[in-house]
Amino acid sequence: MPRRLLATAMVLLGVGLTGCSGDPAERAPGDPVTAEEAEVLAGLLARDAEEGGADVVVTAPFGEEGLLTLTGEVDLAASAGRARAVTSYGDGRPDDVRTLFFTREQIWFGDVPGLPEALGAAGLPEAAFVRRPLATGPDGVPLTDLLVQVVLNLGTEEADGAGAFLGGGATWEGQRSIDSRLATVFTSETGWSVAVDDTSDLLLQYERELPDQGTEVTVTLADHGPRTIALPEEGQTLDAQAHPEVAAAVGV
Repeated sequence: MPRRLLATAMVLLGVGLTGCSGDPAERAPGDPVTAEEAEVLAGLLARDAEEGGADVVVTAPFGEEGLLTLTGEVDLAASAGRARAVTSYGDGRPDDVRTLFFTREQIWFGDVPGLPEALGAAGLPEAAFVRRPLATGPDGVPLTDLLVQVVLNLGTEEADGAGAFLGGGATWEGQRSIDSRLATVFTSETGWSVAVDDTSDLLLQYERELPDQGTEVTVTLADHGPRTIALPEEGQTLDAQAHPEVAAAVGV
């Protein structure tokens, strides 16, 4: 596996590629990718970044019935995003809904229950967001932080080498429809799966089991194109590192 894709996989990613060559009827799921497909695979994440970004939906089950869903948009060129995070517990408790902004270094939480009261008790001015460093591991990384890293790693500046996807490094798994767009599906022996738009050679869906989580994350991208993410202003934000007592009180 090439250097860039290997690094991505180790951070919870991988990559895929697209564009099926030849007649699908002559192939069987599990067949090695062709040289042409390997070239498409090698440039997939770089093409995602060149497009700018996309709308994004991320889902990851947890526990017996829980589900965390992030819905928003990502600027893959600038490594920034925003999302509505909904945690559904599946046990009768109401959903937990937060607003997220994120980069590779920081994550902002908005709509945090109890934040106004915690700020008042600490004698601090009002703030709409709490910001803390993005947790990168290796241990005890919150599921939200893991999903954010998965999303941001779906875009890179440089293409990988095509050779590493040949000889069984990646396999062709057929075609399916993703949001009414025909896509070719590829998988890797390292555990990732991708569905790539047959028309544009852009990533439509990425799936991978999260290490040590026992759950599979699914990222669906749509409407690729330039995005601008306006991060929360400093005056709207409480620094969790500077005020750990407030961050602890509201669970951030």
